[in-house]
Amino acid sequence: MARAIMLQGTGSDVGKTVLVAGLCRAAKKRGLKVRPFKPQNMSNNAAVADIEGETGGEIGRAQWLQAIACGVAPSVHMNPVLLKPQTDIGAQVIVQGKVLGEARARDYQALKGRLMDAVLDSWAKVGEGADLVIVEGAGSPAEINLRSRDIANMGFATRANVPVVLVGDIDRGGVIASVAGTHLILPEEDRRMIVGYLINKFRGDVTLFDDGIKAIDTFTGWRCFGVVPWLKAAARLPSEDSVVLERLASGEARALKVAVPMLGRIANFDDLDPLKAEPQVEVVFVPPGQSLPRDAGLVVIPGSKSTIGDLLKFRENGWDHDLAAHRKRGGHVVGICGGFQMLGRIVRDPDGIEGTVTEAEGLGLLDIETIMEPEKTVRNVGARSVPFDLPLEGYEIHLGLTTGPDMARPSAVINNMDDGAISADGKVWGTYLHGLFGADAFRARFLETLGVRGGGIDYRAEVERALDEVAEELERHLDCDAIFGLAC
Repeated sequence: MARAIMLQGTGSDVGKTVLVAGLCRAAKKRGLKVRPFKPQNMSNNAAVADIEGETGGEIGRAQWLQAIACGVAPSVHMNPVLLKPQTDIGAQVIVQGKVLGEARARDYQALKGRLMDAVLDSWAKVGEGADLVIVEGAGSPAEINLRSRDIANMGFATRANVPVVLVGDIDRGGVIASVAGTHLILPEEDRRMIVGYLINKFRGDVTLFDDGIKAIDTFTGWRCFGVVPWLKAAARLPSEDSVVLERLASGEARALKVAVPMLGRIANFDDLDPLKAEPQVEVVFVPPGQSLPRDAGLVVIPGSKSTIGDLLKFRENGWDHDLAAHRKRGGHVVGICGGFQMLGRIVRDPDGIEGTVTEAEGLGLLDIETIMEPEKTVRNVGARSVPFDLPLEGYEIHLGLTTGPDMARPSAVINNMDDGAISADGKVWGTYLHGLFGADAFRARFLETLGVRGGGIDYRAEVERALDEVAEELERHLDCDAIFGLAC
C-alpha cells in the first residue's frame, strides 16, 4: 500500500475538501504520485468517473476536483460510497459508482457494516502505484454516537491504520473548544490515531493565535501543523456542498443578472461556476421565501435529485409566477437536467422512483414531457451546440426519458444524438448536459445573445491556477514536510 494521511474535521464544512485538494496539488508539485480518497461522501453534486469496463460511475465532485489536483483521471474507487439525499430522512446509495438502492437514515446505519468491505476494496485499488494517498473524512470523529458503525472517519482510520490530522475552523468561533473537546470525548483507540491538528480559515495576523496554540497544547498535547489563512483562491474552485449556497445568495451587481432558484434537492450547481467567473455576470442564488429578481436577464433552473418534489416546492414558493412574469418581460431561461424536465408540460414517475407523488404538472415553458425510468444514464460525453455549431463537453447523470414537439429544436447533439429542446422564440433552452457553460467559446456566444460580452476566460485554466495558488498558500503556512512525513 501507498503511504497515507487523513484529514478529519471538528465538524462539517471546515474546509477539508479544499485542504485535501491543495495538499494533493502540493504533493504533485513535489513529484509524488498522489491520489485522493474519501470513504463516504454525502452530496447531490456528483461527477462521472472511470469504472472498469463500463461507461461510468458516480463519485462526489470533491473527489473529481481532488483528482484534477493530482493530475490523474477520477476513479469510482476514490469515493466508494456516495449518498445522494432525496428526502429529509432518506438517500440514494451509490457504491463503487453504481446505485445500490435507497435507504432511510436509520436503515443506512445498519447497512454500513456491509459497506466497509467495499470501502477497503477501493482503498486497496486507489493505493496501487501511488506514493501517497490523502484521505478526506466526513462530518466529524466527535460524532461518537455513530462510532460503532462508522466507515467515514475513525472507523476507517483504525481499520486502514491511517494517521489523522484534525482540522478546526476558526471562522466559526470556538475553535479551541472544538479541538480540545474532540480530544476529550474520543476513545483512546481513536485519539491515538491523531498525529496533530491545523487551524483553517484564519483572517488577519496568524500570530494572534499563538496563545490559542499553547492552550490547545495544554489540553491535548497535540502538535500544531500550522494556521491556514482565508484562502481567497478557494472561491474559484467548484463548491461541493449545498450548505455553501447560503453564502452565495447574492453577488456583486454587474451587466447581466442570472437568477438561480435554490431547489431543496439542488444537484450539480457548480454548473453555474463558469458564469460566476465572468466579469460581466452576477449570479444570484435565490433562497426559498424570496422572489426571483425582476431585473434578472436569465433564470437558470439547475439539476435536482428529486425533480417532482422540487417542482412542487417551486410552485409553493411562487417561483412559477415569477418565471412566467420573467418570460413576459422577454427574459431567457435555461433548464439543466432536472431543471430541463421541470420546464415541460408534465413529469410522470409511474414506478415511484423518486417518491410517493407520481405525477406533477410542469412549468409549461417547453412543449415536452418526461417519464421517469429505472435505468440511469451516467456518462462523460462530447457534444456540440446546435444553435452555435460549437463544441461542448460535459457529462450526463439522470433518470427519465423526455419527448415532445420542442425537441425538434435540440439544444445540443450528444454522441451523435439530439439532446434537449429550445422554444420557438429561442429564449427557453433545456438540456441534459451538465458542464454546458464550461465550454468557453459557447459561453461567450451564449452571453452575446443576452447582450453581454464574455470575458474570454479559460475556465479550466482558472481552476488549475486556483489549485496552484491554494497549494502555494498551504506550503507557506503549513509544515507540509511534517504532514507528508507522518504518512504511513
